[in-house]
Amino acid sequence: MDEVLALVDVVLREAGLTRAAVRSLATLDARAAEPGVTGAAGELGVPVRGFPAGELAAVSVPHPSSLPLDATGTPSVAEAAALLTAGAGVGGSDGSDGSDGSPRAVLLVPKRKSRRVTCAIATCVPVCPHEHASGVRLLHRAHGYIAGEPGSPPTIPTPHTTAAMDTHTHSDAHDLRHHGDAEVRDEKLIDLAVNVRTNTPPDWLRQRIADSLTGLAAYPDGRAARAAVAVRHDLPPGRVLLTAGAAEAFVLIARALPARRPVVVHPQFTEPEAALRDAGHEVGRVLLREENGFRLDPAAVPEDADLVVIGNPTNPTSVLHPAASIAALARPGRTLVVDEAFMDAVPGERESLAGRTDVPGLVVLRSLTKTWGLAGLRIGYVLAAPETIALLERAQPLWPVSTPALVAAEACMSRLALAEAEHAAHRIGVERAHLLAGLAEFDEVRTVAGSEGPFVLLRIDGADAIRDRLRLLGFAARRGDTFPGLDRNWLRLAVRDRATTNRFLQALDQALLLGG
Repeated sequence: MDEVLALVDVVLREAGLTRAAVRSLATLDARAAEPGVTGAAGELGVPVRGFPAGELAAVSVPHPSSLPLDATGTPSVAEAAALLTAGAGVGGSDGSDGSDGSPRAVLLVPKRKSRRVTCAIATCVPVCPHEHASGVRLLHRAHGYIAGEPGSPPTIPTPHTTAAMDTHTHSDAHDLRHHGDAEVRDEKLIDLAVNVRTNTPPDWLRQRIADSLTGLAAYPDGRAARAAVAVRHDLPPGRVLLTAGAAEAFVLIARALPARRPVVVHPQFTEPEAALRDAGHEVGRVLLREENGFRLDPAAVPEDADLVVIGNPTNPTSVLHPAASIAALARPGRTLVVDEAFMDAVPGERESLAGRTDVPGLVVLRSLTKTWGLAGLRIGYVLAAPETIALLERAQPLWPVSTPALVAAEACMSRLALAEAEHAAHRIGVERAHLLAGLAEFDEVRTVAGSEGPFVLLRIDGADAIRDRLRLLGFAARRGDTFPGLDRNWLRLAVRDRATTNRFLQALDQALLLGG
């Protein structure tokens, strides 16, 4: 019940409404008697309405998702139930345009989700003949529903102001498990949502990986790759741990390192917080603000935080924090985790803390995914004090990194590879400047100043609707509303070559005109 009410409150605030505006909750009929639903309805003083799956499936929803479709036959239980309930008795809930002048059900806030609940709000509005009423559009993927099972149904509020919900597992309106690859699955779109460098891996790296396949009968031996990483950062091998991507490192940190009060600096990559929560930690947040350029103020981090996570350059803001500012977060008894997954996209890797041994409690994470196009191979590494590496290594399963991934890691530490990565970083800077110059031509667009990563963060009023229009025009952009500290008005764009950027800018111009 608490999680349902928490998300209802979040979505109502987004719509500028209070609980008094809710007229009912609605969901799939199989979930209408769930204690969380009935308890929330009782607290709100409204009835619960349950709809058969077939009736919900007949409703056209603006933000369909495959998970609820597979589980219930309905592409969005939350949105469909909200529209049905808001349109009950007035017509227009079936997607009709209300051109006869009758009231029409529209979404005020499309589906928003916590870990176990998804909520959408709809209302009915009068529509003048021949006048099209457009609704505000927001996007969130539903992962599971009211019972908390992946593929189970949601809960929602109804007529006049109708909120709809699905239930998942943590009372947070941000989908911490949503990542850019979800924006491009199953659709042929030009990808500006994923921050992997295009035209990678290079041919020489593909060949090294292919050659390693002849040794698959033997168990992986990571000694050569570990030594290569150590040499690259001028560290002893005991300070290096190879992992199945940086994502595994976040899980190891959450499970193996002691922490009573972990804090994550946001907006930033959400996997560290998700891993900490999954390990049973209560996670504090320090939210950097747009008015401060999303810059770090070390004093904002609570003194009693004994594990602090920050990205540099930060995803999604593209802000490169000074190394001194991050090092100032170090304290005796505190673990300082710095996610440097995009640092090799910064010319000279300035502001990097990799290789530093004078910062107490420092743990640096690196990924080979982005620059070298190895997302499907899963390879990254941790740099930390030997005793920290030992704790993390004990939490790993045997042979956590495959032989092809180890070969790739060793290859990417060579002098020629490092020179290629440095050249790519400079090229990214040139292409990023071209993208930012193009975006500056739009009065509606505001970008984060001083971007240093292979992506840029931008704000547009109603960016969620712009993102939908861009998809229709063939481009996938990364939604910003899943990052704590951001909302539906933010998008992240990967830096691409000039020709792709020019095509995107033309599409953005069209998308903005369509929103008129």
